[in-house]
Amino acid sequence: MFGLFDSPEKKMRTSAEHWLETAEKVYHHRRDQLAPADLAVLEKGMAELRFKLKERAEAAKLKLSIEALEPVLRRTGGKIYPKGELAEWVEFFLVAGIVLLGLRTYFVTNFQIPTNSMWPSYHGMKAQIYSSPREAPGPLYRAIRFLTLGAQHREAIAPQAGEIAADFFYEPRHQLFWLAYKEKHARKWLVFPSTVHEFTFYVADTPVNIDVPADFDSEFRDMVVEVFAHGDKALFNRQLLSQARAGHAENVVVQIIPGENDALRTATRIGLGKTVATGEPVLDFDILAGDMLFVDRFSYHFFRPKPGDGFVFRTGNIPEIGEDQYFIKRLAGVPGDTLEIRQPVLYRNGHPITGSAAYEKEFHQLENYPGYRNQSPDDIEPMTYLAKPGDTVTVPRGNYFALGDNSANSRDSRYWGFVPASEVVGRPLFVYYPFTRRWGPAH
Repeated sequence: MFGLFDSPEKKMRTSAEHWLETAEKVYHHRRDQLAPADLAVLEKGMAELRFKLKERAEAAKLKLSIEALEPVLRRTGGKIYPKGELAEWVEFFLVAGIVLLGLRTYFVTNFQIPTNSMWPSYHGMKAQIYSSPREAPGPLYRAIRFLTLGAQHREAIAPQAGEIAADFFYEPRHQLFWLAYKEKHARKWLVFPSTVHEFTFYVADTPVNIDVPADFDSEFRDMVVEVFAHGDKALFNRQLLSQARAGHAENVVVQIIPGENDALRTATRIGLGKTVATGEPVLDFDILAGDMLFVDRFSYHFFRPKPGDGFVFRTGNIPEIGEDQYFIKRLAGVPGDTLEIRQPVLYRNGHPITGSAAYEKEFHQLENYPGYRNQSPDDIEPMTYLAKPGDTVTVPRGNYFALGDNSANSRDSRYWGFVPASEVVGRPLFVYYPFTRRWGPAH
């Protein structure tokens, strides 16, 4: 592109250089296909323009040589000259794609946080519940919220009047009920393969389905507790247990993955103690997008990760996880470190850990930071490391230990172990979406 303040002489010289470059490209790619007369005319035009550039001829003389060369190129250029508009756009996007691929591979990549294991430092998908149809946004406001917050509206409308019920899996060891679901394949943005969980509610035995992203599963269950028990999980579970023991429930078979008989499980259908009229919402909410980050892939080629860093890694070579995903946690231990949790403080090598402002907030449970925790009695999945007070773990060579800031609701190295150094991607750089107070440099 010509400089905005270049002189006419310089602009013409730059133009002449581009014309000569195109002519040379035609000559080298098509000289075996050209008639001798056309080849001779092309060589003469190139030689004349090259000579005038070398002699720094004035703009008017360069223009005459360009005008003499153009019809020759039009006659001999084939697919090289003139280019159609479509070919130019294809070339532009191809080059842009190569540049972006290089940047993404070696310098910066993007990553969307799906869950709230790093809350409140970073936010995963969150629910905004509407308790009545009057609170729900209209079409215009819904579009604005989609653009600025990534908000996706969901609602389940009662087809008839009656009590709301749902299916639950029962875990007898902890006497806990878990909302049942079916796993389905879907398309994100109509293109990218994804997995959704379909939850089914029943109004007077008539099913009402609602699909949410698989990563929203835990948040959805918390939302159901909020709607039907004001957020009190213990109360919600007691209500379900009381209903089941009183015989106000029935056993049903749920096929978690359609078409797979080995995914059949027995569930219990239990009333939720709430009735709705025909046309009223069973559930009405928005799914707010998780934070989208630019991740610095470059720095860790020269500097080792240090405790306190936000820490993005892949999980394909962590056997206990298996599925290859991107995770974000906070780096707690590097090779050789010994870690211990004395609730709510995390100790590294015998001292309260340092390296991040988040650690100080965890220790004093400030600004919604919950502090670090050992195994909870209500936790169904057993911890492998740091489960009990006094437990310690030493990080082996070539590995790291990563913990979520939201310790009570984070599946992290306490459960599935160490992060191999080969799986480290980089550190969070910038929250670029959604447009909230968290927009800006990552921390």
